[in-house]
Amino acid sequence: MPHDHHDHDHFHHEGMSPSGHPYRADNDEPLSYWQTMEIAVRELLIEKGHTTPAEIAAQIEAMDARSPANGAAVVARAWVDPAFKQRLLEDASAASREMGFDIGALHLIAVENSDDVHNVIVCTLCSCYPRNLLGLPPDWYKTRAYRSRTVKEPRKVLEEFGVSLPDSTQIRVHDSTADMRYIVLPARPEGTDGMSEQELAQLVTRDSMIGTGLPRTP
Repeated sequence: MPHDHHDHDHFHHEGMSPSGHPYRADNDEPLSYWQTMEIAVRELLIEKGHTTPAEIAAQIEAMDARSPANGAAVVARAWVDPAFKQRLLEDASAASREMGFDIGALHLIAVENSDDVHNVIVCTLCSCYPRNLLGLPPDWYKTRAYRSRTVKEPRKVLEEFGVSLPDSTQIRVHDSTADMRYIVLPARPEGTDGMSEQELAQLVTRDSMIGTGLPRTP
């Protein structure tokens, strides 16, 4: 039976899938099992009419637009508004939505740093992370070394990030899950009383909201 070259070319033209997704990784290495599964599910949803390549592209663009600036805005608001800070600590999901950030159905918990307590976030199973507020997780957050060592020796890990804390400061490690994520509310730097909310947001770093860093000083 002759082979239908038309169909073959349609699905493999220049190594691209029907939705424009490459069948091979950027470094020309074969795709992993999970990458292959993602493409297969994506193409099946398109074929069945449940979604379109344009809708998928729009969602990817929306995810790429998320950045630590969202979380920094939330932190800065908490620094200047005590009532908002209380709402954030009581229900971080609702407080984030109050500022216009759609964090989906996940349960977000804000944990506050102080002179006595320093919080650090990890996901020991994979890379669960408050992406809606912080964007994509840094590569080191997903490594096995960070996931395992942060639980066993958090003080040493923090020192490697340049965060040296007094022995009297308690370090609390929070393990994220698929349904529950954390964001650290870092302590407001000294000497910032006259700064605006927007200026304060510039001091909030991504790592300070994970707990592996501190805010910038003015």
